[in-house]
Amino acid sequence: MQRRDFLAAGLSLACAVPSISRAQGYPDRPIRILQGFAAGGNADTIARVVGNEMTKSLGQPLVVEAQTGAGGTIASAAVARAKPDGYTLLLATGGHAVAGALYSKLSYQTVSDFEMISTITFFPFLIVVRADSPYASLQDLLKAARAPGANISYGTAGIGSTHHLAGELLVKTAGVPMLHVPYRGDAASITAILSGEVPFIISPPTAVMGNLKAGKLRALATTGPRRWSQMPQLPTVQEQGVAGYEVTSWAGLMAPAGTPRPIVEQLNAAVQKSLESAQVRARLEDIGGEARGSTPEEMRQLVQNELRKWTTVVNEAHIPKQ
Repeated sequence: MQRRDFLAAGLSLACAVPSISRAQGYPDRPIRILQGFAAGGNADTIARVVGNEMTKSLGQPLVVEAQTGAGGTIASAAVARAKPDGYTLLLATGGHAVAGALYSKLSYQTVSDFEMISTITFFPFLIVVRADSPYASLQDLLKAARAPGANISYGTAGIGSTHHLAGELLVKTAGVPMLHVPYRGDAASITAILSGEVPFIISPPTAVMGNLKAGKLRALATTGPRRWSQMPQLPTVQEQGVAGYEVTSWAGLMAPAGTPRPIVEQLNAAVQKSLESAQVRARLEDIGGEARGSTPEEMRQLVQNELRKWTTVVNEAHIPKQ
């Protein structure tokens, strides 16, 4: 019995040696961060802001690359297939869990094919109308949608976007029929509302802030669990009578499954240190977010919870699988 225990312990140590040796001296070359959306957008900006600061801790540049298309799934697939050595990372957003709920034939598993590193930022969406809209509050809008013969529609950045599912969740939670009108990105949905094509849109703060400040658009509600710090006068959806409604998107770093734990911990520590920077926190706030890191385990639980939530929304709203 003692001999078997000794052999088992030796085997475990032998299996651990390759991971330990791979982590030693890390990193000794630039690290890539892949993100799946347009250059200059939210995900790209978050990756660059935090990546630049992480360079100071890691001693190597973090190079951000956009691999756009299919709701961010192209970038996710590339990272899932990458060598698990800590040199290819994913800047994942809330859309990562949405895609897991919506796409029926992904080439990767949303949770198990990744090592979670840390969350970076959380941000709400805004429900926005044109400045001359007759709806002074979300309650007014929902009341109009409940009227017999009403045909209220809303615009988003596209089918399967987090914006879209935030709208479907509003329909479900408020018990109000509304029609989704998808556009090709936030800019197109903003053009649509300014021209009067739709009475309201759901959008991340960064996309509409310029028009809000210019007085062309007006926000009715924030989708988060609490009021947004940059617009403290703006009530949440819950505050306006839709109990249990909350949509907060997020961004965080992931690595391919099998990345050695010492590397994951080193990257996690670099993220936490970057979020201590006043400049980083201020920049994340500028684009509508709240800087908030996590442990790898906390991020894994977040993604699992988000996947379950959006799978329920997709199924109950009868949204066709992509």
